[in-house]
Amino acid sequence: MDRIVGDRFEGKIIDFTHEGNGVLKVDNFAIFVSGGLIGDKVVGKIDEVKKNFAIGSITNIIEPSEDRITLDFNIEEARGGIPLVEYKYSKQLGWKRNKVKMDLAKIAGLADVEVKDTIGMDNPYGYRNHVQIPVGEKNGKTIIGFYEQNTNDIVNMSGSILQPEIGNKIIKIIRSWMDKFHIKPYNKKTKKGIIRHIGIRINKDNKSMVILVTGSDKIPYEKELIDMLIDENVISIYQNINKLNSSPTYGKEYRKIYGEDKLLDYIGEYEFYLSPNSFFQINRIQAEVVYNKAMEYLNIDKDDIIYDLYCGIGTISLYMAKEAKKIYGVEVVKKAIEDAKENAKLNNIDNVEFIVGKAEEVFPQLMDKGIKGNKVVVDPPRKGCEKEVIEAIIKLSPEKVVYVSCNSATMARDVKCLVENGYKVEEVQPVDMFPHTGHVECVVKLEKQ
Repeated sequence: MDRIVGDRFEGKIIDFTHEGNGVLKVDNFAIFVSGGLIGDKVVGKIDEVKKNFAIGSITNIIEPSEDRITLDFNIEEARGGIPLVEYKYSKQLGWKRNKVKMDLAKIAGLADVEVKDTIGMDNPYGYRNHVQIPVGEKNGKTIIGFYEQNTNDIVNMSGSILQPEIGNKIIKIIRSWMDKFHIKPYNKKTKKGIIRHIGIRINKDNKSMVILVTGSDKIPYEKELIDMLIDENVISIYQNINKLNSSPTYGKEYRKIYGEDKLLDYIGEYEFYLSPNSFFQINRIQAEVVYNKAMEYLNIDKDDIIYDLYCGIGTISLYMAKEAKKIYGVEVVKKAIEDAKENAKLNNIDNVEFIVGKAEEVFPQLMDKGIKGNKVVVDPPRKGCEKEVIEAIIKLSPEKVVYVSCNSATMARDVKCLVENGYKVEEVQPVDMFPHTGHVECVVKLEKQ
């Protein structure tokens, strides 16, 4: 039967999407809903109909899942950044392992791959070292919080259980400053107002960098804000100017308005300088788990020459450098490569060479120069590797490839190509880098047959 907007439905949620929406099937038709957990029996209505599925909203949970838990703290942000927070943590870990298995089976045709149990966190809260929080207005009042799932509506919140407490204090201070001095949120439609987003980076030592994303060139009552923030261990404050109506949170222009140029953070024993726009794993505890697993899978030897593709600010390269003969890190973002070189000096590492450029272009150029790496590690963005990168890896024919992924669907697509060209997946290790969300990190060990 055809579904139309406004239709009522009833059913049991059987799965999650990678965004953390609940999935139920009514008369074999998929409906995606926010706010539901696997095992919840719900009633709701259809809000939007697509070709092969519909998006709905829950009006009532008539029978809660046996894996739904009660938390003793405020979860007002759950409709934004943490859709699975009320789902038993052990079940979250199991679901994430199963997602990786299913993607490998469905997309790569690899149903018999060994996928290990997901490595979780002892304390899966307060783990985010970088948040970007939207700022808006509702009924004349400033609202600060993550977007509600599937919408552009901000869920107003006093703080987030995903970040350390200092981050929540910073939100409170900025809210107070905006109220006291009548600083308006930026409105994309009218192009009036000031504040669009609040970026907060927090290091291992609980020191922080604040990035105020504005739609204006100037920030009124800037000194007053600085005075309020530096009482809370804020050592660096930047303004980021973004006048675009498109989705990127940060614009291209940064202006330092107080303190240090960079924030020093750590993964394991290694130090990394972070610029306001640096990519750095948002969960340093689990990043160390991922990097250790990648090193184990590569089985690094003192004669190894390793290519690290999509190297960012050099975290994986530098973490592995002391075990290898030479590592070549490749990254398209010029500023990231500059940071990577600085981080190499900071850690007294001289056997890593960082090269700026597209991996699919630089990688073949290195090979043409006769620089033949025998092992490769890739850590691409969510879209996975470019086709040319996979082709270049196949041409190089390294003995081992380790694929680090934050998207098991694109990982499975790329792994399928490698398997079709002489590689075997030996093992896959999921890691819960993003507790209470539908995302899962994984590390894949491939060996040349």
